[in-house]
Amino acid sequence: MSARRLFDYICEKQDNIMKKAQKNPAELFAAQALKAQVKKELTENILPYWTSRMCREDGSFHGRIDGTENLDRTAPLGNIMTSRILWTFASAYRILGDEKYLDIALRAKDLLLNKFNDSEFGGTYWALNPDGTPLDTKKQIYAIAFTIYGLAELNRATGDGQALEYAIKLFNSIEDHSFDKVKDGYFEAFTREWNVIEDMRLSDKDANESKTMNTHLHVLEAYTCLYRVWKNPLLEERLRGLIGIFETRILGPDGHLKLFFDDDWNCSYDIVSYGHDIEASWLIHEAALVLGDAQVLERIAALVPRIAAAAGEGFTPEGGMIYEKKGAETDGDRHWWVQAETVVGYFNLWDHFGSSEGMENALMSWEFIKSSIIDHEHGEWFWSLRSDGTVNREDDKAGFWKCPYHNGRMCMEIIERLKNQ
Repeated sequence: MSARRLFDYICEKQDNIMKKAQKNPAELFAAQALKAQVKKELTENILPYWTSRMCREDGSFHGRIDGTENLDRTAPLGNIMTSRILWTFASAYRILGDEKYLDIALRAKDLLLNKFNDSEFGGTYWALNPDGTPLDTKKQIYAIAFTIYGLAELNRATGDGQALEYAIKLFNSIEDHSFDKVKDGYFEAFTREWNVIEDMRLSDKDANESKTMNTHLHVLEAYTCLYRVWKNPLLEERLRGLIGIFETRILGPDGHLKLFFDDDWNCSYDIVSYGHDIEASWLIHEAALVLGDAQVLERIAALVPRIAAAAGEGFTPEGGMIYEKKGAETDGDRHWWVQAETVVGYFNLWDHFGSSEGMENALMSWEFIKSSIIDHEHGEWFWSLRSDGTVNREDDKAGFWKCPYHNGRMCMEIIERLKNQ
């Protein structure tokens, strides 16, 4: 397809979207009200919590605040948290233009380039001690992908050439060491020297398999963001390939994502992750939009509602999305990140597919977040609302995995999607 035909195709799709929105002024009004509320949540709750509570005087970040607001000064500093802080605050600066957000993003960038960077073997360390020395030097592809994600967003926001240069270097490290040139996809983890590692798991909850949905989803996310600012032929090929992997390897016939695979892409696990389903529904769509191939976009557009519908099996009447199902056992906790991705996933159905049900579900989910997930007393969001209706104060408020990325991104997705409406 020629560039002109592609441009016409995308314009036609966008015109149809706007026409659908214009046909229902009540939905557009509701969307604008949602935008105002999430902007307030972002700027008056989520981001201030991190700037006031998690920044250290030496330019680093604290590693953890527990579920009862106790600061743990001995906690390690994770690559994932640092990269997610970089992405969140770089994106906030790009969208809102406030210099104080850029200051935090640059703080995170400095840590990634000067402390997490493995100058000898390439890639990034998994975790640092509080004093900034390496604690765990393994190479987890998931974490390196998030570093690319944050650096690419900083370049997108400011044109920072150093950030882009390092993002490209990390892209090459992933491609040199992790890409499976025979059977496609990306291997999970390696030793510091890029050798085979016995325990490849991202966390204790995961299966010890060589390929996972979760890592592929976030490599896809990172490569999408990098492709926005660096139109490299190999990157384009890999982004196209990742979309294809989700179509042909990861997406099951029931619309759910399969989670864990061996080298040959065999999956023997009966697990449904509702949060990853709804998150993937819009991230894969975003990747196809950024790739800009009309045929790929048409294929993916046909899959998005099916994936979201499968995720909807975990959507509760009060607007929460439960965590997961393993065989016959259901984990009914409503985790903070799952709720944030539920808002975006359903909003995407309205935004790009004109789904009134998508808007209704997004609004229901936001009301659930306000009533049950946001900590209106201390700030930020609780880790989860348990299946019995009690607030989970045992898991972190901020830390290795609890970052401003999911809930911050939710707010910014709504703000940015409605900037011209």
